[in-house]
Parts: sequence; structure tokens; C-alpha cells
Amino acid sequence: MQSKESPMSEEQIRQAVEAAYQQGTQWLGQGNVANYIPALAKADPKQLGICVQTLSGHCYEVGDTRVPFTMQSVAKVLLLVFALKELGAERVFAKVGVEPTGDSFNSIVKLETKGHHPLNPFINAGAIATMNLVLEEGNAFSDFLVFLEELLGRSPIEMEERVYRSEKETGDLNRSLAYFMKSDGVLQGDVERTLDAYFRMCSILCDARDLAHFGLMLAQDGHDPRTGKLMLDPYDCSLVKTLMVTCGMYDSSGEFAIKVGMPAKSGVGGGIVALAQGKLGVGIFSPALDEKGNSLAGAKTLERLSQALDLHYFKGSH
Repeated sequence: MQSKESPMSEEQIRQAVEAAYQQGTQWLGQGNVANYIPALAKADPKQLGICVQTLSGHCYEVGDTRVPFTMQSVAKVLLLVFALKELGAERVFAKVGVEPTGDSFNSIVKLETKGHHPLNPFINAGAIATMNLVLEEGNAFSDFLVFLEELLGRSPIEMEERVYRSEKETGDLNRSLAYFMKSDGVLQGDVERTLDAYFRMCSILCDARDLAHFGLMLAQDGHDPRTGKLMLDPYDCSLVKTLMVTCGMYDSSGEFAIKVGMPAKSGVGGGIVALAQGKLGVGIFSPALDEKGNSLAGAKTLERLSQALDLHYFKGSH
């Protein structure tokens, strides 16, 4: 079997990406799009794309990799790296915790039973609290967009206005989370300003290639794959990747860690960003979701890719 130390050939990667895509297509038609957000209910559940970018600069893509979609919860990773860069880990993790919840991503339960602060920055309450911290510390939402332009290497960063308005009009549960945290002193200032920025963040457009690029940047401890420039602090990257392992796939993160073994973060728009440390970044898009809110075909595609290339982070030499 392939060892972690052995280089992967271009042909081996190409075949693995093709096989992973074919595996994922077997799951198309199952799962459901995020119909609780009216604008996302119109997504095509038969779409699937996978993009893999490697340290050598090669890009392998199959399927719907150039179809734009909204980041949704994938953007929580980008918000976290922005907050860490601007404010530092001590300040950020005084506001949000680092523990998995075991509950759905939009649950209010742990805010009531486990203390006032959200348990991690990848659940809705945690991302809302992180956004509030960023704004109250003097950053504007436009600063976050400029950061994304630099990180993803493209300009302008655009939002899907239709999805933004749909989320803002129907986001009653997120408002409940926010005002609950406001009443407990977790959120400061204007709650509606924070929520507006949060809805805008979730509505940012990307494609699978953008996610693969960002995944590869994390795999290289913050170095831009295109320029080699250090964009993110390596220690911040290690914190983010650890949270992607423990909390990135909602309340199925443990099962995903066992089956796939790659740091990853999903979103209900159908995107998944993943990586293999020191090797490659992966971006996946498929909008039909499983019962936990993760891309169903996307997760199956990643599982096959991990098996084919021995990418599980605890896989030793053979």
C-alpha cells in the first residue's frame, strides 16, 4: 500500500480523483437540498464536482467544479482564520470554545445547559459570536471581504443576493441564538448588524477550485500555493485544522474522522473543503445533503479519495 512518505504520481492522483468522482455519482439522487432556506431549495441535487490541488502545482478536477455556490458554513473556517489573524487565539477563544457539541449545527441546547459561550466556532452560535467579536473590535465586514480576496487570489468576492435575502428573511432560529447570547452578555453592540454580516458571509459565492486552493494553503501551514507567500500564521493553521477534525462535519465529525481521516469543513450549500497535511487540498460541491447537513455525495467522494491515496491522518507507513 502507499506510504505517507512515498510521493504520489500524477497518474495515481488522476485515477484516484476519477474513481472518487464515480463513487460519489452513485449517491446522487439521495439526500435533500437545504430546503429550509428557500433560495437553496432550488439547487440541483444531481450536481457533483471534485477539485484536487497538489503541492506540485497540479490541479485535477472532474464534474461541476466551476459551478458557483454559496459557502454557507464553509465560510466559518475563513471567518475563524480572519479572527485569529486580527485578534489572536486568546481573544477569540475567550469568546467561543473548542469542543464538539454532539448536537445539530443550529441547536440552542448547549447555550442553555453548558454555559453561556458557544462550544466551538463552527456551529451557528459560535460563528455568530465570532462575527460579533470581529465587528465590535473595529473590523468592518468589508475588511473580511478584502481578506478573502487576498486569500483566495481573486477579486471581487461576490455574494448571492437572492440567498442573502432568503436567509435574512427566514433566519428566525439564528436570531434566537443571537439574542439569547446577547441576553447572556456574550454578544455586544448591535445584534442585527452582526446577523446581517453573518447572513452575508454565508451567501459568499465560491466554487470547488476556490475551496481546493484554500485547503492546500492550510495543508502548507498558511503558504499561498501560487506564490509561496506566507498568508496565515502556521500556529493558527494548526488550531483551525484541529477544529476541522473535531467539529468540521457537524455532529457526524467523529464518524467522518474514522472513515475519511482528513480535516474538513462542510456547508449546507453543498461545499466541502478538505486537506491532507503537506500533500493536497480538496474542494467538493454537491448540494444534496444527508440528515446531518453534510453533502452526501461529497462525503462519499472524499471517503473514496482518502482510501485510494491513503490520506487518513493516522495512516502509518506500510
